[in-house]
Amino acid sequence: MRKGTDTGAMDTGPGREITPEFVSSINLALDQNQTDDAISMVRSLHYADLADLLENLAHLRREELVEALRSDFDQNILAELDETIRERVIDQLGIPQLAEVVAGLETDDAIEVVEELDADVQLEVLGSLPENERSLIKEGLSYPEDSAGRLMQREVVAVPQEWTVGEAIDYMRDSKDLPADFFDIFLINSSQNPVGTVPLSRMMRTNIGVPLIDVMRKHIKIVPADMDQEEVAFLFRQRDLISAPVVDGVGRLVGVITVDDIVDVIYEEHEEDIMRLAGVGEEDDLYSAVIDTAKSRFAWLFIHLISAILAAYVISFFAGTIEEMVALAILMPIVAAMGGTASVQTLTVAVRAIAMKELTMSNAYRTIGKEVAVGILNGVIFAIIIGIVAWVWFGSPALGGVIALAIGLNLIVAGLVGSSLPILIHRIGFDPAVASSAFLTSITDLVGFYVFLGLAAGLLL
Repeated sequence: MRKGTDTGAMDTGPGREITPEFVSSINLALDQNQTDDAISMVRSLHYADLADLLENLAHLRREELVEALRSDFDQNILAELDETIRERVIDQLGIPQLAEVVAGLETDDAIEVVEELDADVQLEVLGSLPENERSLIKEGLSYPEDSAGRLMQREVVAVPQEWTVGEAIDYMRDSKDLPADFFDIFLINSSQNPVGTVPLSRMMRTNIGVPLIDVMRKHIKIVPADMDQEEVAFLFRQRDLISAPVVDGVGRLVGVITVDDIVDVIYEEHEEDIMRLAGVGEEDDLYSAVIDTAKSRFAWLFIHLISAILAAYVISFFAGTIEEMVALAILMPIVAAMGGTASVQTLTVAVRAIAMKELTMSNAYRTIGKEVAVGILNGVIFAIIIGIVAWVWFGSPALGGVIALAIGLNLIVAGLVGSSLPILIHRIGFDPAVASSAFLTSITDLVGFYVFLGLAAGLLL
């Protein structure tokens, strides 16, 4: 969910936070058909807060409030809404008003709204827009999804490199096509290629007769329009950028990406990785329909079912051993829990490091070695602890030794596989956040059960 640009809407402060009490007061006003009172309470809300309020209302109450606000609907609300809620609000607004709303959005926010529409609705909305805005949105939609071209704002302040500070200031005063908020002035040559940038703060401190080229930053980081948004976010973090020019295939300036857009990308990518680690799809959220949520979770649950069946199959080899010594069945969950927890810890660190580009092939072996060393250290400590517990519990030092060996080995395997598996999966071109978890759990369960029950069969019986 990419956020809109703040164009100066009133900030409501602590008196108008979207608290449960505030939501209840809105619901009460709507229940009693006091629509004017509800509008009065929400009129001063910032559009982001109003979007939060709409998400907190039940479906019918949301429809009532949107209908009451229809004549004064802030277009920026759409850019703030959860995608599922946004679809419902769009259906309610209808195509004519949707076209008006899209026309009032910044280009990047308009693209985000339009790209999610059905093809026929998309064509109808685009056909209702002014020619200039329609062409900008169409061009943005031509770039790959989740690329810099989709993320950028087309409204950019660019001036010839030959201008002086005074000429640039006069241009900004007179132009009516400047973006609502901007941080840098981009200098371009005759081929429309960006050659430098001048921060507004530097321009305001410079005499009007000074050529811009004398005060510009020459070493600028240029973003290709087809660069993945995750790569762009990494670039902003690495270089501490406030904004960056976006160029097309021949190097011409076509837009700008600002740090407020990158904050949203970082949030989206972080949320996506967390959801994938848990086997939950991007479309699975609080507002999704029951059937859609069930579908998105089915595949992951099925993979884990197969994993559980494999673990049960390994256990079945030692059914006789378990029958002769019931204590093994009691201690088995400890082996699985410790191996699973240790592997998830290692996996989380590795996946995060890959996402942040901290873990690469150049330091992969060192990282794997470190995680194995951690597994050995924790393995020894927890092997001693669980060995003593099992010995005291069941009065069998041999049983304590068996589970100690099993726990120690399983933690070492968890460190080895938890660090190397994401690297391998990433190396062959798949997302480690998606594919690692299920396989890792299967491996630690199979190894843990086989070692524990195998040692028990060979040493205790």
